[in-house]
Amino acid sequence: MCVSTAILAMAKIKKKLTAEQKRARKAAKAERQQKYEWVFMNGKQVRVKRRPTIDGMGVDDYIVQNADPIWLHQNEMWEYIEAEEDESFTENG
Repeated sequence: MCVSTAILAMAKIKKKLTAEQKRARKAAKAERQQKYEWVFMNGKQVRVKRRPTIDGMGVDDYIVQNADPIWLHQNEMWEYIEAEEDESFTENG
């Protein structure tokens, strides 16, 4: 084996990324962080898709806080309708 072949086989020269490539990598990383989150399952760390949110709160929480009873009834979400207690129905007579 000659000397020049041994030197080439030993070290691989890394090329530095250009500014455009660095920006692209940073943008891709930010996009991944918005789409996915890391959780532990069966003792291993895995990446799963994030649950959708509206204004920083879960979709179900947003619906419960902002939907009116008619919309909830039309969409068969009766468990979220709060019963208004009316005294005229509870009185005997």
